[in-house]
Amino acid sequence: MSVIDSKSGPDIDAFREAALRCPIPAAVELIGEKWAFLILRGAFNGLQHFEEFQAGLGIARNILSDRLAKLVAGGILERSPDPSDRRKVIYSLTTKGEALLPVVLSIRQWGEDWGYGEMEIVLADSKARRPVRRIRVLAEDGRELALGDMTWISRDELHDKADKAA
Repeated sequence: MSVIDSKSGPDIDAFREAALRCPIPAAVELIGEKWAFLILRGAFNGLQHFEEFQAGLGIARNILSDRLAKLVAGGILERSPDPSDRRKVIYSLTTKGEALLPVVLSIRQWGEDWGYGEMEIVLADSKARRPVRRIRVLAEDGRELALGDMTWISRDELHDKADKAA
């Protein structure tokens, strides 16, 4: 089952059926809002305390509190007592939160390309001190893919191809 057949155009029924099971709406519900991305950016850059996020982002306390709670409930951040000051809380990225790094970097790169241009500060490999490569969509064999090079297929079709190759 392919959602788009290059000969006849989009199969709207197949698209609708696939869209009902798509993980994008749930992901956007959790992180697809300005402050969530800015909090993630802060966490990726070492911000840990409520006051650091508030000062660094210029966000109202009530909005910050709400977004932090949502990110904690969604398993993106974890909340733990600060061992140096039990009155404070540390917000840190979970493994699930760290997995959003390519997403945040892609959005930054898109913003540089289509919004604000190149920034003075670039993300670099801490060992080589060279910029990290741009996020790209790659084929299984490493080829860079463009939109026209891709199609949606069912997992069954994917497994059938693997079985035939074996």
